[in-house]
Amino acid sequence: MTVTLQTVAYLFASILFILSLSGLSSQTSAKRGVVYGIFGMILAILATVLGEKVEGHLFILIAIGIASIIGFIAARKVEMTSMPQLVAILHSFVGLAAVLVGVGSFLDHSIHVSSAAKIIHLVEVYVGIFIGAVTFTGSIIAWGKLEGKISSKPWQFKGLQYMNLMLVVAIALIGVFFCNANGNDATILLFIQIGLSCFLGISLVMAIGGGDMPVVVSMLNSYSGWAASAAGFMLSNDLLIVTGALVGSSGAILSIHMCEAMNRSFFSVIFASGNTKQNANVRVAIEGEALPINHEEVAENLVDAKSIVIVPGYGMAVAKAQYPIFQLAQSLISQGKKVRFAIHPVAGRLPGHMNVLLAEANVPYDIVCEMDEINSDMPDTDVVLVVGANDVVNPSAQDDPASSIYGMPVIEAWYAKKVIVLKRSMNVGYSGEDNPLFYKSNTRMLYGDAKESVEKLTKIIAEKSN
Repeated sequence: MTVTLQTVAYLFASILFILSLSGLSSQTSAKRGVVYGIFGMILAILATVLGEKVEGHLFILIAIGIASIIGFIAARKVEMTSMPQLVAILHSFVGLAAVLVGVGSFLDHSIHVSSAAKIIHLVEVYVGIFIGAVTFTGSIIAWGKLEGKISSKPWQFKGLQYMNLMLVVAIALIGVFFCNANGNDATILLFIQIGLSCFLGISLVMAIGGGDMPVVVSMLNSYSGWAASAAGFMLSNDLLIVTGALVGSSGAILSIHMCEAMNRSFFSVIFASGNTKQNANVRVAIEGEALPINHEEVAENLVDAKSIVIVPGYGMAVAKAQYPIFQLAQSLISQGKKVRFAIHPVAGRLPGHMNVLLAEANVPYDIVCEMDEINSDMPDTDVVLVVGANDVVNPSAQDDPASSIYGMPVIEAWYAKKVIVLKRSMNVGYSGEDNPLFYKSNTRMLYGDAKESVEKLTKIIAEKSN
């Protein structure tokens, strides 16, 4: 393939990627966006592999074949509940790839350039490795927190922010010496920088609490994009530069939007500032008693209700209850009731996690409402059915300045006439905060597996309607 034809292919692939991102902005066009992305990636791979000066096609095809098999198996095997962890660990691969590309580009002595061009190339290598190393270790820590291998509680000790700042300053100074060093000295400085950058990635994500992990996943997505773009500069690959910039900028925009939904500053989340100040306040005491309810009573409440709102959370994903929940909703709608789903922007472990699960169960888009449009209707709602959600319906976000989620907009379920919470136990949410909603006088707790409970409720309601 000639350089001109490859450039045209890269341009067309870039257009497909832009159309893919545009399609993913809406649930109705998301499938079309995914198709655009698939064809764009196929075209990009073919144009790269068949390009001039590319050798070892057999080994490349073998690598692509092995990677495709692994990806296919992972996609088939990994449950939706583990999708956030999968996304996080895939980000780490992108970061590691950027580091390896940077090291390989630095060690490639066949590149003969002028003095000025050499400095530019070394800066590209250094910055690319820095972003890649931070993304690599940060994504592994994010995976560990999401998987429960690492505590969701944030690092909090005096001097944490100063330590991170000193690491950044040290990495910058080493970069100056690196660009002016030669031979083994430059290699040693580069590997010192890799070590410091890897530790910085660990420190940055360890300092972020569990309640902010959806933002962290989105942020790491942005980092991986910039790492890929940096690798594109090192390899002089225009498509990789464009694609990385698209991923990096879209991930950053999504992170900012999510922070706005949580009433948090983007920089306060990624640099974990403000947590200690909040925890210094006196906690508001929780009053009341968590009262249980049985399936028969819940069914009666739903049958008597005219307006019902279902609030799904991570517990729904764990129980795989999205299908029976939609069956329950259909049964209630058939009886003339107004049933809607209320989605919080950061519910679950991944941006849009609940939307994906409901779409998987073929829930119509027109009954899926965002937090802002549902909160105003809560006083007129007869029953709110909270399925495995915790932090996103926590009144502490409004009432308790000492709470780690204070200031985060939440679904105001407690204003409804009746709240029924489906939960296995009284365990706290991912943020580690207790939920006063469970102790309010209009709340009842339906303990047990969400899927089994919903299936039983659907059966009882069907019997009552007959």
